[in-house]
Amino acid sequence: MKKYCNPKKDNWVSICERPLYDNTQIKNIVNDIFADVKTNGDKALINYTKKFDNIDIKEIGIDLEKIDISEINIDSELKEAIDIAFKNIYKFHESQLFDSKKIETSKGVFCWQDKRPIEKVGLYIPGGTAPLFSSVLMLAVPAMIAKCKKVILCTPPEKNGNINKAILYSAKLCNVNKIITVGGAQAIAAMSLGTESVSKVNKIFGPGNQYVTNAKLNSIDYNTAIDMPAGPSELLVLADNKANPDYVASDLLSQAEHGPDSQVILISLCKLLIEKVEKSLKNQSKKMNRIDFINQSISNSKLIYFDKKEDAVEFINEYAPEHYIINVEDETYFIENLVNAGSVFIGNYTPESAGDYASGTNHTLPTNGNAKQYSGVNLDSFMKTITFQKISKKGLINISKTVEVMAEAEGLQAHKNAITIRINDIK
Repeated sequence: MKKYCNPKKDNWVSICERPLYDNTQIKNIVNDIFADVKTNGDKALINYTKKFDNIDIKEIGIDLEKIDISEINIDSELKEAIDIAFKNIYKFHESQLFDSKKIETSKGVFCWQDKRPIEKVGLYIPGGTAPLFSSVLMLAVPAMIAKCKKVILCTPPEKNGNINKAILYSAKLCNVNKIITVGGAQAIAAMSLGTESVSKVNKIFGPGNQYVTNAKLNSIDYNTAIDMPAGPSELLVLADNKANPDYVASDLLSQAEHGPDSQVILISLCKLLIEKVEKSLKNQSKKMNRIDFINQSISNSKLIYFDKKEDAVEFINEYAPEHYIINVEDETYFIENLVNAGSVFIGNYTPESAGDYASGTNHTLPTNGNAKQYSGVNLDSFMKTITFQKISKKGLINISKTVEVMAEAEGLQAHKNAITIRINDIK
């Protein structure tokens, strides 16, 4: 890990850079995949699953309405864990339901807004070395509460051609309508364009590798929205001499194991803590099974010392971390002065892993500095806000002069006339 001691502000932008990879070739491949799926539909999806995953799939879609949960052979301990996580995630997102309120802006002029669910949403769930069934809960639970009419889920099959049991159980629990046994950029293309077996959706959610990320950006060109631009996972830990160095090291490793392009940052207000954390990182990493990913991720990561908390908080806001752990004595100062972050974890006993799985908050978050302008997934992500207004005769009289003057000043005579013709009738 690279070390910095009170880095000058002129260097902050370069220090905040994430691992960069030339994705020109990836973009070309993704464009070819979209063109192929557009032309050949399901046949292209079957061919890509054979080419990229080395799996022959006979059936692309699984109708979950026909699957009884009791038929899913899932470990009872894991089933209980998923049930508890579901309950907590549901409770937190249900609290975000909107209460509409009518406002009388002028006498007789009433305005209000209400929420409506996005009708068709697509969820992408990575498989492979780490089938993220937790992401099913994070995406399908708010879709369920929002009452989206159609929820389809794309995920690559296991080597035997089946869907991971935990993913299947979680999807059934959340009332997902259909699972598509296809992964990668081809799954995103299918949900963006539509095929014989895959419905075109209005919005796509979910994490993925660089191919999936580029495909999601492509989908915007086909009138399909996305949750956010997402990249490799990242974590920033803020700590001082009150923090437990073993806890800090464990949190850094928990994100480093996501993949070789993940990044973890330690901002320390104590030089000695950095040394202790380094030592603990070496000791703990020896016991980890994804050591290759961890070693590559650690090479992208940084240890930064600041002796002034004002500089530390300013740097953190510049970095805009996806996950942000505050583990310092003066936590109030850093909470109150926080501007940019995806999700925040406070104190010695709030590991980022809790939010990844079961505390209740959502783990689908903006990365690569996008926390400066994007929020993480929440209930509103699955809904649209529609404004309403109703004006009485008296209300129109009250506001008519204002509208007529403004419309005339903009040179829009028909706009003015739409008011005038009504006022003349009223009079």
